[in-house]
Amino acid sequence: MHMSPSAPAERRLPVPDAGRRLRAAGGDGLSRRPPIATAALNPATGGGDDIRHSLPAWDDLRTRLRFSLRDGRIWLDDQRMLLIHLSSLASLRREMINLLGIDRARGLLMRMGHESGTRDAAIARKVRPGASYFDILAVGPQLHALEGIVAVDPGRIEVDVERGHFYGEFIWRDSSEADCHLQSFGQSADPVCWMQLGYAMGYTSAFMGRPIIYREVQCRAMGHAVCRIVGKPAEEWPDPEREMRHLQPVAADDGAAVAAAPAAPPARMPEPEAPSQVDRLVGTSSGFTQTCALIRKVASTNATVLFLGETGVGKERFARALHQLSGRAGSAFVAVNCAAIPDTLIEAELFGVEKGAYTGALQSRPGRFERADGGTLFLDEIGTLNPMAQSKLLRVLQEREVERVGDVRSRRVDVRVIAATNVNLQQAVRAGDFREDLFFRLNVFPVRIPPLRERRDDIPMLMEYFLRRFATQHGRRVAGFAERAVSALFDYDFPGNVRELENMVERAVILAGEDDILDVGHLFPDDGGATPALLGIDRQGRCNPGTDDGGDRQDAPAGIAHLIDRALDDCTPLEEIETMLIRAAVERSGGNLSLAARSLGMTRPQLAYRFSKLDED
Repeated sequence: MHMSPSAPAERRLPVPDAGRRLRAAGGDGLSRRPPIATAALNPATGGGDDIRHSLPAWDDLRTRLRFSLRDGRIWLDDQRMLLIHLSSLASLRREMINLLGIDRARGLLMRMGHESGTRDAAIARKVRPGASYFDILAVGPQLHALEGIVAVDPGRIEVDVERGHFYGEFIWRDSSEADCHLQSFGQSADPVCWMQLGYAMGYTSAFMGRPIIYREVQCRAMGHAVCRIVGKPAEEWPDPEREMRHLQPVAADDGAAVAAAPAAPPARMPEPEAPSQVDRLVGTSSGFTQTCALIRKVASTNATVLFLGETGVGKERFARALHQLSGRAGSAFVAVNCAAIPDTLIEAELFGVEKGAYTGALQSRPGRFERADGGTLFLDEIGTLNPMAQSKLLRVLQEREVERVGDVRSRRVDVRVIAATNVNLQQAVRAGDFREDLFFRLNVFPVRIPPLRERRDDIPMLMEYFLRRFATQHGRRVAGFAERAVSALFDYDFPGNVRELENMVERAVILAGEDDILDVGHLFPDDGGATPALLGIDRQGRCNPGTDDGGDRQDAPAGIAHLIDRALDDCTPLEEIETMLIRAAVERSGGNLSLAARSLGMTRPQLAYRFSKLDED
């Protein structure tokens, strides 16, 4: 659909007024009539009135873009992002076209954009719940600009989700994709913003709950001043198959596109599935997926597996998952915490006891090995076993026989052993605290589970999982997490790992009121409110440290340089500077040493010691 360059610019209601009109008509913007939001454009140049102000305020979006320099991560809400050179993308695009041809390269880039648009639609539902259709739909163009892809101006927009009506015209200014193509191939005879088209289709289709097709009717790579796209439902286009086929995945054998049309996305973003199994695994990080891949490889065997990792990383959860994936899933899974059993009872618990073996042994009792016969035995904290228990465990692993305490005969057992420890067994072997031969017997297939601070990509999924679990368990209705609470959790190191996050979310759900949003005070009640140390984007688009109110903050390096100059000019002693900093931090935190220590970048014990020395002096 082309728009005639000679058509007169039509004056209509500006978009902000139209957005307010939508809310007034339907309360929450859910009007049953096809609401229309329009703006004046010059079809020839895309100019005329500057309508970029017509989009809603973007403060709720820019504050969700955070930079964690310490971890080398960029976050947009709960999605990890990348900052790459445009020239690198241009080089990749050029090689794709030369290698695959224009048609296949276009399909690949459109699918890439479609995936990104679908993910951003999930953010839109979360960021602006209850807003008008226009304000929610505007999140896509605004995120496109925030991500550095293209500046978007809305033209004529007609939205009625309930009736499935949609018509949209948008102007793209300074398209990055057009720049890529112009750098590599010069002016084109056809539109080239394929990835951006895929994004618009994925985002609007998820928003509308039906396939929406966009076509680029003007493109800067073709010599136009700006790029212009038009979107409407697939069935309203005469030949939607040309876009539909590009959105299908390529077959691995011959690269042919799948002929079937894509399934329509849901009308509203689907609610995350409520957990039905406590022990299911939750995660998406590279460390998590690598651990899962190792488990799948070893699950079909009977090899002994040794899980290594800090306390609270979920070693037992992974062990249960390994058991469920194995051929022993129909048999017993027996878990033993070796650290929780006294040394005098560990042998009886593991290997069983015969009647009369010692005072109080009134009847014979099988041990954990016999109870796990045919199944899996999980030995947690195996590094705490005493030397005698280590010796007997080594024999069982070698001979596959157990001998009860006080018995004179052995019993055959068919047990798969999974062990776990949070200590370095090699160091324990060198220190003489753990048998070397037992270590080699257990270390057949070691699997290291990384701590939560090394797999921060799992935090959003775990937060949502625990929130729903404990809201159901405690009968609470909680709205979700506040933005600064999410920032605080991303910046926290979690010395207690997943177990600590689990406890924090449960405590927050209990502390929160009905329909409350979980804030920093619910998650860190002892700290008086943790301050995120991530970097955010201010109203001018500059990267600044995040604040509680999302406002601007003085540039930190310049401010520190000024303080250093003043201190050196005044010959202020270092001890006096440290004293002033400590007292100011404690005073600002209202005497809360945990919060003061966090602001100074030290631990609470370190601050408490230095503060007590100040009082003594």
